[in-house]
Amino acid sequence: MTDALTPIDIQILEEVQKDAALSTTELAERVGLSQSPCWRRLQRLREEGYIVGQVMVLDRKKFGESFYIFATLKMASLSDDECAEFNRRIETTPEIMECHTIFGERDVLLKIIAESLDWYQTFIFRVILKLPGVQDVQSTVTLSEIKQTTAIPVRRARL
Repeated sequence: MTDALTPIDIQILEEVQKDAALSTTELAERVGLSQSPCWRRLQRLREEGYIVGQVMVLDRKKFGESFYIFATLKMASLSDDECAEFNRRIETTPEIMECHTIFGERDVLLKIIAESLDWYQTFIFRVILKLPGVQDVQSTVTLSEIKQTTAIPVRRARL
């Protein structure tokens, strides 16, 4: 997909991933363009769907102690309605930060933010095990975070 992107487009995408609050003037300076062409390229990247939103990243430590838990779920077969209900409940549970379907013996991977192990134990019984189709949960508690990013590598290494 990056074949359609110019080197300047890639620079713009890298810069806005680092700081979405940059003004067009600041962005233009960083990528070596004047303001108007930079603005037009940014608009085109939005229109073409390369940029789908703009958010601020919060420092979770400011909200008290927390850690991430990765939970894998073994699922039963779900009807279309059950699958829609599962997805709706995942979407509306703010402590579930990510949800992915996966290959292998497990079916779903969840990234959950937890304030304590006691809290998580209650969360498993009150939320996770009550989701449609959940048969089993295996959890991995993280000890520390070595790397965290939301940036997509727009310059992919050619291996």
